[in-house]
Amino acid sequence: MNVGFIGIGAMGRPMAQNLLKANYPLYIYDVNSTAVTDMVAQGATLCRSPKELAENCSVIIMMLPNAAIVEGTLTGEQGLLAGGQAGQTIIDMSSVAAASTRRMAALAQAMQINYIDAPVSGGVAGAAAGTLTIMVGGDQAAVQAVEPIFKVLGKKIYHVGSIGAGDSIKVVNNLLLGINMAAVAEALVLGVKSGLDPQVMLDIIKESSGRSYALEAKTANFILKNSFAAGFAIDLEYKDLELAMETAKSLDMPLPLAAMAQQVFAMAKAKGLGREDISAVIKVWEELVGIQVRG
Repeated sequence: MNVGFIGIGAMGRPMAQNLLKANYPLYIYDVNSTAVTDMVAQGATLCRSPKELAENCSVIIMMLPNAAIVEGTLTGEQGLLAGGQAGQTIIDMSSVAAASTRRMAALAQAMQINYIDAPVSGGVAGAAAGTLTIMVGGDQAAVQAVEPIFKVLGKKIYHVGSIGAGDSIKVVNNLLLGINMAAVAEALVLGVKSGLDPQVMLDIIKESSGRSYALEAKTANFILKNSFAAGFAIDLEYKDLELAMETAKSLDMPLPLAAMAQQVFAMAKAKGLGREDISAVIKVWEELVGIQVRG
């Protein structure tokens, strides 16, 4: 089974490498030609376009930044669908809105191509370790056929429902992550301003009712180490909160807490922190209040 992989970025690279380690014949494409050089050296076959990749692969994975890029990769003279064949399976592991996924799925299904949405959680570390949580939406038979591939990439695979369901649960998950992270940053700065030691706060709260993943993982591994170079970027969390806002708007539902959290991340982006881990939002409050929690 030839597998194609489009999007050799921070997440896509280790995922593609794990497929190579599992001995899948791997075809790759990325708009940044320098991003794929080392992958070719490891045994991947470089394609000049998504169309060429589709002509050579029965299963195609996309791990791309946003819905517009996904759509551009699928459509057009050099897009995946231009080289598509009946019976293929396209797996979109990007984080996009469910409505966009359903539109792209309709185009693929018109050509008798299976389309699955399978966004992930676990970050770059989980991608490298092959321990991602994968949230899958799509036809059950199509999902079962590619389950061995999912098991190479992740540890926990959930078939959530029909097409778009994976994207929907990812939006809900990252909405909670964004709100929690914004709250953790605010609370830690309040504590230090009140004279508390950040390590003591972490030790107590992680055993108390205020505990959360954002508190435990992001405080210990990023904030207290004053190191924000790797992880889940502020730009990506802002984008995911925007997906939540768009979804809520289409359902005529208010999301006041998500809107407030998104503004915190907007302030961080305005400070030039967009490529740093989401825990770097603490710098916004540190500057406003005039104290430092980091380190």
